[in-house]
Amino acid sequence: MKEVDQQIEIIAFYGFIDLLKLGALVDLRAAIRSRLREDDIRGTLIIAPEGYNGMVCGEPVKIAGFVRALEQLLGTTLSAKSSYAAEAPFRKAEVRIKAEIVTLRKEVDISFGRGTHVRATDWNDLISDPTTFVLDARNDYEFKTGTFRGAVNPETEKFSDLPAFVAENLDPAVHRRVAMFCTGGIRCEKFAPYLKQIGFEEVFQLEGGILKYLEEISPDQTLWEGECFVFDERITVDAKLQTGSGTDHSQRISKRKNPRYKVSE
Repeated sequence: MKEVDQQIEIIAFYGFIDLLKLGALVDLRAAIRSRLREDDIRGTLIIAPEGYNGMVCGEPVKIAGFVRALEQLLGTTLSAKSSYAAEAPFRKAEVRIKAEIVTLRKEVDISFGRGTHVRATDWNDLISDPTTFVLDARNDYEFKTGTFRGAVNPETEKFSDLPAFVAENLDPAVHRRVAMFCTGGIRCEKFAPYLKQIGFEEVFQLEGGILKYLEEISPDQTLWEGECFVFDERITVDAKLQTGSGTDHSQRISKRKNPRYKVSE
């Protein structure tokens, strides 16, 4: 719920669509950059042949206008998750072209993800089942700020390390039901179909990620413990999606560039 003094809206969104059908990505980047400047929106968008991934902030009225404009540019409807802050958590506006909107470095047929989504309202029952292997698809520094009760930490430094963790620790014949989650859902949108491709039969992902779960599930019913790491100056958000108590985590990450102020990759 938005508090009176929370005047800045932060939205996170992504989509797996064929952006090349719209023409050259450099032209799309230029059009999005122009709209960011026009609406005074800050944050980062990644565009790639496979789709788009973004987290931006601004005044709510301007965010609404930007969403409408971006939907026209992308030829799609955005499914955005909102939270609020007293000050803008992003300093710059950037649009980047990359090979992937979330870097896994594996060929993935996204269509394998059909039927794997679980709504927040059904998530507790799924992960409370002792036969379910609950995988936190985020990185180690994210896990340490908070996670779901009983979730396994793969202790990865980056998303592309996750396939190696699975190869070394999971067996489709043993781990018959795998439920995974991430911050906003994008990493699971790639990793759920990846697991299906390599032989795991029952694979589930939390639809909308942790942020959607915290938005929909009341504190007296939650199985979430701690705070949720976010990729901006807030560092974490609490169970009410308000700025959390997280502190700079850069000391915990060896040989890595501080990932603050970026969309999750």
